[in-house]
Amino acid sequence: MRIIGTVGLPGSGKGEAATVARREEVPVVVMGDVIRKACRDRGLDPAQHHGQVAQRLREEEGPAAVAERTLPLIRDSLANADTDTAVVDGLRSPTELKTFRSAFDDQFLVVSIEAPFELRAERLAERSRDDSDADLETLRTRDERELELGIGKVMQAADLQIDNSRSLERFRASIQRLLEKGAAAAVNGEVQASEPDSDERSKSHSANDMGGAGQ
Repeated sequence: MRIIGTVGLPGSGKGEAATVARREEVPVVVMGDVIRKACRDRGLDPAQHHGQVAQRLREEEGPAAVAERTLPLIRDSLANADTDTAVVDGLRSPTELKTFRSAFDDQFLVVSIEAPFELRAERLAERSRDDSDADLETLRTRDERELELGIGKVMQAADLQIDNSRSLERFRASIQRLLEKGAAAAVNGEVQASEPDSDERSKSHSANDMGGAGQ
């Protein structure tokens, strides 16, 4: 069994990594979906109350609440799949990391997906999930909120960093190699071995391609 947990700031490419995994028929569990379900269970709109409900869950059930609610979803996804690999999209705190490490030990691989602020802002503006995606101050505020939760510490503790500042094709190839080789790729540094690339970032880093990159 191999569980790959992704971490990254908004617009870094976590959603695209999840898309690649699904195309490879690797199950993906999105931690944000746990919060969205909790919103609906409480009769609240996830678009408006996501952050509020996430905070309530942590207050009511402890700081590991979202991770603990995610664990059975991971196990169920593997039980129903023809693979022993699953992706967990969206770690945000050291407490969540500790929860997954405790549950899966060395079978849990943390991957930090990283890209510069300006590039992340450009992608979010292209994606245009809402008007705020194009606002740099809003993105800075989102970054600050994520960092307050401890996402920076999780990124620092990652087993592997993937640079998503070049072409979409290169990034997809990196994720595919990670899914194929897992921890061996991290140890051998094979995830981003040299691949054909151009100096100009691919135009396919567009709204359609980047999907849920800012989870």
